[in-house]
Amino acid sequence: MASAKNQNSPANARRAKLEEARRQERARERRGRLITIGASVAVVVALVAGGGYLVYQANEKEEAAKAPISGERTWKDLKQNHVETEVDYPMNPPVGGDHSQVWMNCNADVYTQEIPKENAVHSLEHGAVWVTYNDEASEGDVKALTEKVKSTPYSFISPVKDQKEPLMLSAWGKQVAVDSATDGRVGKFFTQYVQGPQTPEPGAACTGGLDK
Repeated sequence: MASAKNQNSPANARRAKLEEARRQERARERRGRLITIGASVAVVVALVAGGGYLVYQANEKEEAAKAPISGERTWKDLKQNHVETEVDYPMNPPVGGDHSQVWMNCNADVYTQEIPKENAVHSLEHGAVWVTYNDEASEGDVKALTEKVKSTPYSFISPVKDQKEPLMLSAWGKQVAVDSATDGRVGKFFTQYVQGPQTPEPGAACTGGLDK
């Protein structure tokens, strides 16, 4: 049996200190691994939650884009014949029906004078949005909507002096009067109907037509 003196020798004390240091090092490593695992789990949870939120937001935006636009009017079963005569349209501006075989250029085109409605309707058939205004529209609204058109392919703007409302947006079979250029329905109308699902001839040209 070892004596008490041997148990308390300097060599035993050093071994005891070394074992204690190793024990503390192992404990630190365990804590480090636990912290790393916990952080990794937190990152994964955050990514999953964030991804789910982004998907949720995208779905919300998609559903909002599909939602009916307040005040919008819709016409169905519109004719698409090419004619060489003027057409007496039941709505003003027209949103569809028989039309000229030549379309108005609608690749972000701005017209400061009235354009033939029969040519404009052909542009709507190609998936363009037509912005129109009369003399009651403010200069600021016309300027802002003009800038909107200039930055949007498959859109065009022109005055229609005999329309009832100061500012109107038209697509094939769709139309809405808006209060101003900042009306939230402007962006929504463009989002839904520029080359939208209502388009009879999606992808058809908006250049190479009539440029008055």
